Amino acid sequence: MTTEYRRYIYAFLSRVMSDMPDRRFIADLKANDDLLDTLGESSRAWLLEHDNETLFTMLNTDFTSMFVLNTQPVEAFVLDAKNETLVGLQNPVMAFYFKHGFELNMDQTELMAPDHLSIELGFMQSLIYRNELQPQYDFMNEHLMMWVVPYMLGMKSMAQTPFYRDICDFIVEFLVADYAYLHRECTDAQ
Repeated sequence: MTTEYRRYIYAFLSRVMSDMPDRRFIADLKANDDLLDTLGESSRAWLLEHDNETLFTMLNTDFTSMFVLNTQPVEAFVLDAKNETLVGLQNPVMAFYFKHGFELNMDQTELMAPDHLSIELGFMQSLIYRNELQPQYDFMNEHLMMWVVPYMLGMKSMAQTPFYRDICDFIVEFLVADYAYLHRECTDAQ
């Protein structure tokens, strides 16, 4: 996997998990053949056979059902039955961000938890930009791999659209492949 590809995929997935798709996102997605190929044939066919307004309604309904009403993609909610988000450096994800110089201003985001999947994916993108392999591997090992793979496997059954079913599969496949890549790179460097 190239650095550029990894950065691009983490940015894309961070956007996908941050909020419901807006009209521009849908238009951009439909116009990006490489990304459609990456997502899979069922998503490609489904996205291209519907007009943008229909997609807007269907994707927003699916996103809201999956990631807002039923469960939120927040590490603490998935790993801890209390559904509490620790604040400040009490939150292990926030402490990891701080340790690695990732400044997160929660006042500038509508996401209410520093351990929301979108923010964690954005953090990985930041580490890739800075070419910090060991922190990438450590974050994957201590956080993303602990909850995202089982979470996405469970969420796939709730998806009503091919897009979100494929996104759930893609996130799992990508994270597993990226984790294996980072493991090799970090092991070889030692």
